[in-house]
Formats: sequence, C-alpha cells, structure tokens
Amino acid sequence: MRPLLAVLLSLAAAALSAGPKPQVKLTTSLGVIVMELEPQAAPRTVENFLKYVKKGQYNGTIFHRVIPGFMIQGGGYVDYLGKKRTDASIPNEADRALAAGLKNKRGTVAMARTPDPHSAAAEFFINTVENRSLDFKSKANDKTWGYCVFGRVVKGMDVVDRIQAVKTSYKRSDFPNLPVKPVLIKEAVQIQ
Repeated sequence: MRPLLAVLLSLAAAALSAGPKPQVKLTTSLGVIVMELEPQAAPRTVENFLKYVKKGQYNGTIFHRVIPGFMIQGGGYVDYLGKKRTDASIPNEADRALAAGLKNKRGTVAMARTPDPHSAAAEFFINTVENRSLDFKSKANDKTWGYCVFGRVVKGMDVVDRIQAVKTSYKRSDFPNLPVKPVLIKEAVQIQ
C-alpha cells in the first residue's frame, strides 16, 4: 500500500508543480476562441507560438485557408494577402507531441508547414474533424513526419464551426480556399 501512496503523492506533486497550462484568446470577426497549450508535450512549439502572441504577430491576420470537414488555417497573412514576416522556422515536434498523446483530432491546434517537415514558423491550424493522416508516423520523409499538435480549443468551437462554414472562393491559385469575406483575427492575447 505504501508504494502506491508514494506514487500517488509523487503524481499529485508533479501536477501541482506544472501549474496551469497557458491559454491564448483569439478574438476573431466571428467570435472568441480560447486555446489551451501543451508546453510539456511540445515545448519549443508552444514557446514559439507564445512569442508571436506576445509581439502581436497575429493581430490583424486572417484565416486564409478554410476547408470544411478538414481545418481552418491562419496567422500568416493580413487581409490584403500580404505575408507577415516571421522568425526562423522551428523543429517539428510532432513525434514528441504524439508520444504525449496529442493527435490531430477535432478541436486541436497544430502548426502549419510547407513540405519541409521543419518549416513551421507562425501559421497554425485548427482541426475541425479527426485528421489521422496528419499525425506523426515516422521520420522517413515529409509525408510521414506529420504536423505538430500543441494545444486544443477549450472555448469557442462554435466559432471554429462558423469559420469553417463561410463561403470560400478560388480567386487565386495560391489561395484556393480563401474566404470571400475575410475572417479576421482582431487580437491574440495570452490570458493564462
């Protein structure tokens, strides 16, 4: 009985020392989304995201890629499709996040990237369905590396669903899923 008690006390102490997880509030033109981040599962990714939040990188950006039944992506462009400057890209922590139980499920937040697995900078996406094909499988190539999940929506999935439902247009070949009326991220702030 004593070993079990020691383990339980150890787990309780670890949970208390970890403290509350950081939360970020996105105020969008369609409502508020609150995301809780997972620094223990994806430490460099969370640190990178919070750095951009603190410097106001996401304020005034849009959700430029909206695909119903898949995801909504934003954080990289302003409403006239000018690309925002970013710092250097970060290493992909999809393997570490998956080992901690984070998968590309409905409501999770992950880093967007190019075919280069280690090209994520500021853009992120929110999964609107379970997207198992985006989870880490191996380090063999760009298709198996996956996309790093680093948080989840804890408030505002109704807003995510409203964004997912907006009308999109194929105005430009480089923006095939662009909302006809811009969906703006007015402000992103850390609230916890």
